[in-house]
Amino acid sequence: MNIRSFNGVHLRHYKNTESETTVAFPLPARVVIPMGMGMGEPCVPLVSVGDKVFLGQKIGDSDAFMSVPVHSSVSGTVKEIKNHLLHGGKLCKAVVIEPDGKQIPHEDIKPPEIKTTKDFINAVRESGAVGLGGAGFPTHVKFSYDNHVDTLIINAAECEPYITSDYREMMENTADVYDGIKLILENMHINRAKLCIEKNKPAAIRLFTRMTAKDDNIDVVTLPTRYPQGAEKMLLFSTTGRMIKENQITSEENALVVNVSTVGFLNRYMKTGMPLVSRRLTVDGDAVGMPCNIEVLIGTTIGDILDYANAENYRKLIMGGPMMGVCMSDPDAPIVKTHNALLALKSDDTPVSSPCIRCGRCIKVCPVNLMPLELERAYNTKNKEELLALRVNLCMNCGACSYVCPAKRPLAETNCLAKEFLNVKSPKEMIK
Repeated sequence: MNIRSFNGVHLRHYKNTESETTVAFPLPARVVIPMGMGMGEPCVPLVSVGDKVFLGQKIGDSDAFMSVPVHSSVSGTVKEIKNHLLHGGKLCKAVVIEPDGKQIPHEDIKPPEIKTTKDFINAVRESGAVGLGGAGFPTHVKFSYDNHVDTLIINAAECEPYITSDYREMMENTADVYDGIKLILENMHINRAKLCIEKNKPAAIRLFTRMTAKDDNIDVVTLPTRYPQGAEKMLLFSTTGRMIKENQITSEENALVVNVSTVGFLNRYMKTGMPLVSRRLTVDGDAVGMPCNIEVLIGTTIGDILDYANAENYRKLIMGGPMMGVCMSDPDAPIVKTHNALLALKSDDTPVSSPCIRCGRCIKVCPVNLMPLELERAYNTKNKEELLALRVNLCMNCGACSYVCPAKRPLAETNCLAKEFLNVKSPKEMIK
């Protein structure tokens, strides 16, 4: 098929763990499970200190539509309920559980009964599913929009350096991904699906091309290796030619974008009833002695993982990829649903900014054709009207502008501050 091109950057891949088969991480001595793990409202704890809990038991929930329940990743005893600081600076509650070592499933764990689309969407919510590519958008919310969706786009681009968790999902759980695509098509009454994989993953492309050869409604789309190919806006444009306007969502362009690991998980949940209590994590970086892919329980602390991977002399920790990841300062912080990689790096050098040389590189690489330098000026003068006129809301925080800037100006970071300054609508407010 014809792939549309867009601005962006070519990055070194550093896919050091692409051949590392996922291994199960050992049961930790404790888990810290925050009630907020993605976009939307945090949950309210449903348990108290001293309660006995079981694997897969719902321990947090909310009446808010833009929210998903939280489940225990272990069987054990609730030792503490404390305040937890999210990376965005907000507080939520966290449930601290001491495992009993038995991993006894809760008695309610069973495959959901699906007869209607509504049943399917309700089951997706009860699974605790969010986008496992890092954004953390509640999956059932995506499925709940009234817009007529004609195309399901499976995001298997994994365009950031280092991260290979989605790639391992495709290689190790191939049947789950394939059956999960068909599951969504059937229950959401969507006509066709496009499984989108960057061309730097030829083994996955060959595997799914053979598997879907007889499926007229599932296409394997080979994407150019260009960052940020995996962004929803870019995937939609690359595969359909449709463009998301400011403050639009993909369903308004009759498409639904779902991460490939989320698809695989949903298929397993529909077969077993076990909610989202663990996830695959890539651990890498020049301070890591044993780069690996691990299946880790939600709530496991970063420190436990660094010890397991023989990480030493690190000066910077990044949760996620080097372009859009978040720097972490606390090794006691837990792994949550949105985490797909942990990078430990020996250097924490912060570039020193210098005056702009008017080279225009930031404009050239911006995938949505913004003018980052002008946005920086508008923010520095706190000019709301100019920020809106320059369409700062379209910025997806990919970081391409900061990456190419020879003056090392913090353009991407400034765009984040500008959107916060404008009180940009949250996904919850955008729901119609």
